[in-house]
Amino acid sequence: MSSNPMHNLTYGLFILAVRDGINENGCIINTCTQITSKPDVISFAVNKQNYTSDILLKTGEFNISILSEDVKFETITRFGMQSGRSVDKLNNIKVEHGSNGIFYISYESNAVIFGKVKQVIDVGSHNLFIANVISSKILSAVPSVTYSYYQNHIKKNQLPKTSKHAWRCKVCGYVYEGENLPPDFICPLCKHPASDFEQVQ
Repeated sequence: MSSNPMHNLTYGLFILAVRDGINENGCIINTCTQITSKPDVISFAVNKQNYTSDILLKTGEFNISILSEDVKFETITRFGMQSGRSVDKLNNIKVEHGSNGIFYISYESNAVIFGKVKQVIDVGSHNLFIANVISSKILSAVPSVTYSYYQNHIKKNQLPKTSKHAWRCKVCGYVYEGENLPPDFICPLCKHPASDFEQVQ
């Protein structure tokens, strides 16, 4: 059990997708909430280090795939544990495209939201995007995956098979292996500090 009350807040898991010309990218986000219903307005936060954030700041258009409980660990790994600056995250996977030309995941998701940014708020390590929902659609009846469900059912058995000690980032799931986790270690994926790691082996 975590001793940090912030870890008891509820989160989901979503794929935020963007496009800049022929360049497509996406990343995992864990915050997306409805602010108003008339009209539909949502907010979501994205780490400034993410390539997806750079594209979104430039274009202002996006799709959000609401991931469901049948999401595979490999999908989380693909979109949440590597950078679109160095790999093509869409290589060898099937995606659909909305009328805005931006991709979404039609499998392992129960809905998709198509939107446009109306306001950006700098909140330190992240940008908070306030956005209008242009359209949306249901994809399946499978329940939305919560961060807790992901931790306890999807990621639980994904620890490395090694005799070394291992620490896992509680934010993105990156695993560091070694005798000790350096106190000044920064997660190479989500840029969170050593204090956001837990020993898992």
